[in-house]
Amino acid sequence: MKGKRRVVSLAAASSSSAAAVSADKAPDYSQRASWYRVPEITKDVDAFFIYPTEYLGTNEGDPDYAALDNPDMVEGAANDHRIMASAFEESTNLFMPYYRQAGAKAMKSAYDKTGDVRTVLAKTPYEDITAALDYYFENYNDGRPFIIASHSQGSAINSLVLKGYFKEHPDYYERMVASYMIGFSITKDWLADNPHLKCATGEDDAGVIVSWNTEGIQNVEQNATNVVVMPGAISINPLNWKLDDTYAPASENKGSLVIDERAGTASIGDIGADAQVNVERGVVVTNAKSDPIALAEFFGPASFHNGDYTFFYNNIKDNVAKRIATYKASH
Repeated sequence: MKGKRRVVSLAAASSSSAAAVSADKAPDYSQRASWYRVPEITKDVDAFFIYPTEYLGTNEGDPDYAALDNPDMVEGAANDHRIMASAFEESTNLFMPYYRQAGAKAMKSAYDKTGDVRTVLAKTPYEDITAALDYYFENYNDGRPFIIASHSQGSAINSLVLKGYFKEHPDYYERMVASYMIGFSITKDWLADNPHLKCATGEDDAGVIVSWNTEGIQNVEQNATNVVVMPGAISINPLNWKLDDTYAPASENKGSLVIDERAGTASIGDIGADAQVNVERGVVVTNAKSDPIALAEFFGPASFHNGDYTFFYNNIKDNVAKRIATYKASH
């Protein structure tokens, strides 16, 4: 699930006939067509980005998982590159695999039954992403340090990767500069159950998980249901990089990515995106001048899930460079 483009792709009505294509065929990551992006290597650090939900799966007969060539997902991945993953390109070689993601309907059903969308992600999407990681490390990475980044469904899958895949591959994990697991919750219990993982505690520590969910005050006041905000969640402030409730005014924001839907353009601007962690709920609260995501049944009445990256875009870019510098200084 994620942010605004067709008012965040979750809000789009999926009318494509390709959505009904069987999703049984697993991707072959030795084929370039299974990747949205395989870059020319120009940097000494990589980024591996797992994109958020672009497939709805709400029509009768739609499968729970998207086929790899689903047009909504393919188009959405390109947009996610533009407004999210591009934040990593200044400092890294950016890799983005396609994967058979779960539809929004299947995830909402999983959440309603279990309280955790990952119950529908632990097989097909996780298997695809770990297969892509296998191929990436064996054929593309060449021993470079890397960042693994994501949003929403991508971050829920990322949490499974951090918990399982990197525990099984400690040699890879040692080279992880950071994981930007944005738009999904890391929780105190989850960290306690996975002692090989640690949360970022400042602006430049390395080998850590960087995570937050962005909301308006109405969600906090109503204790609104938000499928990406779990009990015991931990968010770091993307402006001052603190875990406590120290307020960061909009003057500390180095530039938001402002999307002009009509013109199809994006530019850096000021939308008043301040930030303060609400420690009890485990979210970042902002007064940004922007419309909340129009999916209250998923995220509550005042979620800025669609702005997790764009609101703090230049601060993320700057932070990536700082964590890479820390990693390099210690290796």
